[in-house]
Amino acid sequence: METLAARMRKSSHRARTALRKSAVDYFRGDASDWLAFAGLLLTVPAMTFGTLMLPVWFSPAALVLPIVAGGLLLRPASLLALYAASASALIVEALVLGPYTQGPARVTPGTVLVVAACGFFGLVIAQFRSRVGVPWRRGGTMLFDLRERIRVQSKLPALPRGWHREMALRPAGGQSFSGDFVVAARTGPGGRTLEVVLTDVSGKGMDAGSRALLLSGAFGGLLGSLPPEGFLPAANGYLLRQDWDEGFATSVHLVLDLHTGDYELLSAGHLPALQLSAGTGRWEEKAGSGPLLGVYDGAEFEPTRGSLRPGDVLMLFTDGLVETSDREIGEGIDRLTGEADRYVAAGWDGAAWHLIEKVAKDVNDDRALLLIRRSA
Repeated sequence: METLAARMRKSSHRARTALRKSAVDYFRGDASDWLAFAGLLLTVPAMTFGTLMLPVWFSPAALVLPIVAGGLLLRPASLLALYAASASALIVEALVLGPYTQGPARVTPGTVLVVAACGFFGLVIAQFRSRVGVPWRRGGTMLFDLRERIRVQSKLPALPRGWHREMALRPAGGQSFSGDFVVAARTGPGGRTLEVVLTDVSGKGMDAGSRALLLSGAFGGLLGSLPPEGFLPAANGYLLRQDWDEGFATSVHLVLDLHTGDYELLSAGHLPALQLSAGTGRWEEKAGSGPLLGVYDGAEFEPTRGSLRPGDVLMLFTDGLVETSDREIGEGIDRLTGEADRYVAAGWDGAAWHLIEKVAKDVNDDRALLLIRRSA
């Protein structure tokens, strides 16, 4: 038979599990709003009492505080009940305090208008969230989840000893969503091959973020499921089927053999990659040929091939890093390689982020930089 202590531990564990689950549901907006409604409803008589007892410190207009909070936390039905309680509180305050002509701490017409206006806008916001299907509370958590999914999908896999990889992504205007994204996977026998796709969706920032999220999921599913030469044609067909008004994208697909260092680069209208040769210290452009994704069906993509020898570096980047309204792409590439030369002797740890800071910190465009180095 179980001892009393064991039963108490089990009961305590079940209680903690139920409490944690209810807290998660409440945070995500899946639970009932009775707790928030009860709390806000109790503040109405509390504020009314304070206004009647200490009208100098508690203004009748203070009732806008639970109304504003209710617009953010409650469902429309609960919000209407809170509004009814607030309206009743205003009536009680007006009757007890007397006409507003007898002093400033009274319920004036301006107080009624302010409370009514706040209630109207709160109800409009609550009804809009309910109509579009966004969770009634903490709808911002959905956007947070979307942003985190993009970051997880853009995470580069671990590479074997002798390889170093970095990726830095900077959205336009300091926003959280970017039209540039990376998907990567190790494929082949024993994960011998590294496949990386860097894509730049038309538009920037929030405008391109939703399309980038959809494409990153689709491209992540295609990567590794098709032979390398079939990825870009499949991605092109996927974009064409979306029938977006602004539905084109540039993309570059790197297929790297982690045993030999040989690679194949396929491009869909993307900027050339840059390879630093450790032997000569010079940067060389590596560019495949192919049209933009989502322009026309039956597009063909011709690869370019190369090899990363010990000490070599390969950089993939988007146009926001090297192109601005007052600077051509060639000048931007020269500036990028000039800054990158500083890391040859100092080491490449953190170089991707610092290169964006040095070359295109204040550019109002999405910027992405992928760096792969084979150790000497």
